[in-house]
Amino acid sequence: MAELDRGPDTVGGGTDTLDRELEKLLEDAQLEDGDHERFSHYVQKEKILESAVTGKPVRALCGKKWIPGRDPEKFPVCPDCKKIYERLKG
Repeated sequence: MAELDRGPDTVGGGTDTLDRELEKLLEDAQLEDGDHERFSHYVQKEKILESAVTGKPVRALCGKKWIPGRDPEKFPVCPDCKKIYERLKG
C-alpha cells in the first residue's frame, strides 16, 4: 500500500523501540519475491509526505522499499504489514 496512511504515527517507547520491534518482526516475514508488488502497504504518514517532497523511497512495515506513486485503494492490504501493525498496536 504505497500511500496508505494507516501506519502508526507514534508508538510508546520512541522510534528506537519501534525500529527494534520492526526488525524482529521483519525477520519472521515470509513473502515470496514479487509478492510486495501485489499489495498496498502500511507506511507512516509523515514518511509518505517526506517521499513526495524529496523523492526518497519509503519502507513499509513488511520491509518493502519503493517510491510511492500508485493508488493504494486499488490493491489489497499486505498481510504481513497488517499482521505487524496489529502486533505493534497490541
